[in-house]
Amino acid sequence: MIQRAKRNRTITLDSDDMTHYLGLCVHSYTENSIIHGDTFEVLNRLPDKFVDLLIVDPPYNLSKTYSTKSFRKMDNEEYASFTRNWLNAIRHTLKLNATIYVCSDWQTSLIAGQVLGDFFTIQNRITWQREKGRGALRNWKNAMEDIWFATVSPKEFTFNVNDVKMRRRVMAPYKIEGIPKDWTESKDGSFRDTFPSNFWDDISIPYWSMPENTDHPTQKPEKLFAKLILASSNPNDMVLDPFVGSGTSAVAAKKLARKFIGIESEAEYCAYAQKRLEIANDDKEIQGYSDSVFWERNTLALQKKIKEQ
Repeated sequence: MIQRAKRNRTITLDSDDMTHYLGLCVHSYTENSIIHGDTFEVLNRLPDKFVDLLIVDPPYNLSKTYSTKSFRKMDNEEYASFTRNWLNAIRHTLKLNATIYVCSDWQTSLIAGQVLGDFFTIQNRITWQREKGRGALRNWKNAMEDIWFATVSPKEFTFNVNDVKMRRRVMAPYKIEGIPKDWTESKDGSFRDTFPSNFWDDISIPYWSMPENTDHPTQKPEKLFAKLILASSNPNDMVLDPFVGSGTSAVAAKKLARKFIGIESEAEYCAYAQKRLEIANDDKEIQGYSDSVFWERNTLALQKKIKEQ
């Protein structure tokens, strides 16, 4: 097993743990479960029109190793065909008012957005700032990713804007007759709950000191998916993720009182997902989300201080 620093909170599993948690995964449709199997085969066996929210974080068009398997970079036409294939396999599961979010990097986004628009109504494109990323000597560092927001129906879909507001510090507070205008004053600072935009700069990629972190190479943050879930579903709605990886979407859905189905072909990541779901039985916290709002990055100590008052 890898030697880790004492303060490293990354979730790890020994061989006995792997066997145990993999045994908790299922192989066919069961609510609130991680299905261990090939995404395309499983999708064909799922019921029709049962999904309220689809979150898809497919392999980006990059050559990358995932546990026991590798994804090979394709040419653009091949990747478009791959995207079209999983969209065709999944569309029968969606309700008529369902919402779809598809993650991508900047190169993949050019393909994914176009193909997605052939199937559904594109509503917007979210761009979020990721802290990690390698520098480059002859190019700009890749520090952004996209999430395409689409719906089955052009007009009939869920969007709970008040559930995804951002709490920001007010640097130049404005008052009318001594009363704060659109902001709240407290002894710990001045804040305004703002409407969400399609650019998110408050996300931290999971790293070694965060308790949600695993060794999955492309793990998404719970905070990121919590925004999608709160905005585009309601309690007890069904969330489906066909490339669930280490289980972030399922964990966020569970913490936010939604139903979920995750599909994953890699045994190691299925086990991580089950372990994280077990932890979520007692720990409902989502880092960066408290007091029913999303907070700016690096305000965790302030959030805890206000919560304790």
